[in-house]
Formats: sequence, structure tokens, C-alpha cells
Amino acid sequence: MPLDLIPRPLRLGAAALATALALTACAPAAGPGGDTSTGGAGPDTGEEIAELTVALPGSVSSLYVGQEAGILNYYLAAISQEGLVTLDAEGQLQPALAESWEQTDDVTYVYQIRDGAKFQDGTEVTADDVVFSLQMAQDAEKSPGLAYYLMGVDTIEKTAEREVTITLGAPDAAFAKNMSNAGAAFITSQAFWEEHDGAIGTSSALVLGTGPYRVTEFVPDSHISYERVDSWWGELPKAEKLTVKFIPDESTRLLAARSGDVDLAFNVPLQQSQQWEQLDDMRVEYTNDLSYVGLYFNTTLAPFDDQKVREAIAHSIDRESIVEGLLRGHGEVATAIMTPESMGGAYDGDAARAELGGIPQWEFDLDKAREALAASEHPDGFTTEMLVPNTGPHLGRAAQAMAENLAEIGIALDVREVPIEEWLASIDVSSGYGLGFMWYFSTLGDPAEIPSYLLGPENFTGHENQAVMDLLAQSNAETDLQARVDLLIEAETLQAAEAVHVPLWWGQSATAFKNDLGVHGLSAYTFVGNWPTQLYRAEP
Repeated sequence: MPLDLIPRPLRLGAAALATALALTACAPAAGPGGDTSTGGAGPDTGEEIAELTVALPGSVSSLYVGQEAGILNYYLAAISQEGLVTLDAEGQLQPALAESWEQTDDVTYVYQIRDGAKFQDGTEVTADDVVFSLQMAQDAEKSPGLAYYLMGVDTIEKTAEREVTITLGAPDAAFAKNMSNAGAAFITSQAFWEEHDGAIGTSSALVLGTGPYRVTEFVPDSHISYERVDSWWGELPKAEKLTVKFIPDESTRLLAARSGDVDLAFNVPLQQSQQWEQLDDMRVEYTNDLSYVGLYFNTTLAPFDDQKVREAIAHSIDRESIVEGLLRGHGEVATAIMTPESMGGAYDGDAARAELGGIPQWEFDLDKAREALAASEHPDGFTTEMLVPNTGPHLGRAAQAMAENLAEIGIALDVREVPIEEWLASIDVSSGYGLGFMWYFSTLGDPAEIPSYLLGPENFTGHENQAVMDLLAQSNAETDLQARVDLLIEAETLQAAEAVHVPLWWGQSATAFKNDLGVHGLSAYTFVGNWPTQLYRAEP
């Protein structure tokens, strides 16, 4: 989904994924969803924790992922809301509100709702609530951040007292994970939704879920407060209360950590990581975050409807220097939209990177950039603007480096940092912006997640290649993982020649923890599950 962004852009959905070239020797090795922690806390003391303070690098305007599907929204939703299933540390499906499920044929999924599951107001979760929640998520007007992921759903029905059956219009090998809270399933009470006329996620309505914490206060641009509830079906987490503070300024966030006011900080800027590592009472742990960063063009707007202009810009990006200078070894140059980690089971490690490395690349070459621009309909260059989110300062620095190169060939790029909400809104074919960064954190780890979002029908570039969409459809219907991945590689090979997307890097995330705060099984999937349940008070 587009981190912060989206569902996946930091998700636009949301909103992410990776490949390997020169920096593999520097980057910690990891398997699919594997733990790449460089530190680690002591053993679990079993003690209760009165309260934890968490720092986020940006704010959110809605607590309902259906309305705003950035990765920060997913991190927050995971505290209080659940899906029918959840993902473990390896990205594998585990029970959540559905205690069991089965796929009875290529398009039919049957879920048995957990007996005794309750919402945080003490009311019982019913099959009707599940059907209603998924139908609202399917509605593009009510849930623009989730509807995309349920486009293939034909029917959602209550088929027994505690049974829900979902039928797809066509086979989709990636669908099952979408029924998690890392996907498109955020089960709420129909009565709660209707009481607030669907305007949930606001500071007045908040959200009502089934997770181990309920939201008690939401002050946009300030904080969110949570308290533990005893209505949850699982083992209760150790922390009684959580306070999540929105601190977008990286220096202010570091100062708060130095002052001892932060127990856990998400998305520590890699440029600051050494300063965080030097804090006496905190440690920094790095993990593959399944993120993809790439440049994209809105092909419905001039001059970006001209492929030669796109090629000129693609040749002007020094990806190796950007990655080496910005990521400090915690990431690698991307050769594709799909990442090596998402290919696990079909191709692992070097084999995955070799397959993706065979996709056509736009090498950094300013002479070729000038030649392409001279052959375009805009040989004298032009001026354009690009937005970057304030939650990703490294994106701003990458854009400035790109602007310096573009100036040498006659293109003036104005880079403007904006709040995450404004940046997310710009990732749309109707936004009026011709180029931008896609910062996508995959929450599901499926090989088709990002390619389908970036290349599929109604994508935000306005570009359509029927052959690519046919390959994506074939991949979705294919049950054999190797065959699926090979089809996706073929689709990426076709799209790469058109210079609509220019992959830049696959990244890692740095998370800072107080030394006495441990986390079980840190992986790429930790923070899109019920992550507070994995925290513990550690021995010194």
C-alpha cells in the first residue's frame, strides 16, 4: 500500500519492495520477511508496562484506513482493529476474527467467525458486522483507500450464523491475504458505523474495532491515546496504555528521544541513524520494510506524455549515488518494481536479483539524457514541480539531487515538501502533477501487490498497456508461485521499455527502542499486525 505513505504508497493504498546491486555487501541479509535486527533487547521479564510513548514521523487525518491508506494509518489501525486473518512474522496467514477458513474452489472463500469475539464496547461480533464492514470497504466512495483491493470480489454473504462466504469474479492468488488488517479487512460494528453515518476515523467518532486496545482520544497533528481492553480474544499485551505522538520534524523527534520522552520511534531517518545509535538509553534496529521507491510520470499531461522526455529524465537519475549517499547501506538500487523478497519460494537471494536485473534499465548518462530531450517535442527544456512528503526527508534529498542533474540538460525541477496528506492526494491522474516519487510499503509481501497497483487498470499514471494488464491478470489467476512470478517479470519487462516508472531503490526501516523495551520476532510484517502484543519489558 502507497509509508507512510500508502496502502500502501507509504501506501496509497496505500502502499514497497527491493533488489540488489552494488550495496548488497553492505546491507544486512534477510529472507522473505526475515528479521535483520542489528541489536536486540534482553530477555522478557514478564512485567506489566504502565504506558508507552511512540513517536511517528508524520500525522494522519483519519484513523480509518478506508479513508486514508498510508502506511502510518496501517501502523495505527493495527493497534485497535483486526481483519479475518492476520500475518505472522514470516508473512504467513494466521487466524484472527476468523478462527478457521477454507477455499472451497478457485473463487470461493469461507470464513468461520470466532465464537465470543467482541468489539471494544463489549458487543458481540456477528457475521452481519463482517459482511457490512467488507461491503463498506468495497465501496469506492465510502472507502477510497481500500476499494481497489476488493475490485475482484463478486459477493460477500452470511451463509450461516457465524459464517461468511466471499466469492470472486475470477481466481486471484493474492486475495487471501487481503482479508487481514495488512490488507483491506478492518472489521467494525455496523451499529457504530450507522450511528456516525459512516464518518468514522475522526476525532469525534474515532473507530471501534476488536483489537486489544481502544482509541480514547485522537487529536490530529498532535497525538492518539489508546487503552488496553479485556474484551480481546487473544492474550493481552503487557502495556496498559499507549500514546502515539505525531512528530514530523526529525530534529524534534531526536530531541524528544534524547530527553527520554520516547519509548519507540518509527522510521528513524537513515541520515540520523548514527545519532540515534549513540543515545545511551536507546538502540536502533533495522529490518527489511518491503518498500519500493521509484519515479513515475503522469502520461496524461504534457510534456510527460512524450516518451523521449521521460527517457531524458530517466537517464538523468544517478541511482547508485543516491542510494549510497542517502541509505547508508540500508537498502539497494532497484532494478524493478517487484522486489527479491516478494519472490521468495520462486527465486531466492541472488537468483531473484539476477532475474530482476535482466529487466531493461535506464542507465545514468547525461549525454543520452540530452539526446533524448533533443529528440522530444520539448528540446529546449521546461519547468515543472514535484511534491515530496514531509515524512520522508530522504525523498526530498533524492529529488534535489535529481534536480541538479536535470538542470544540466535544461529541465528546471522545483521540489516542494508538503504534508503527507497533500502528497498522497497528488498521487492521482487528475492531480495536475506530472511526475513524482512513489513510496510504497508492501504490507502483504505478495509479488503482485505493487506491480498490480502501479501497472494495472486505472493506475495513477494514466498509462495503459493491454499486454501488461493481460499478464497481470494471468498472474493473478495462476496458483503456481514460480509461474506467477515469471509472468510478473514478463509484465515488468514490457513496461520498463516505456519509461513510465523508473525504479530507484528498495529500502529498510530503522526503528528506535528504549533499551528496556523488547519486541518479539521483528520482521517486515511486525508493524502491520497487532504489534503492541509483541512488545515486552526487557531485562537490563
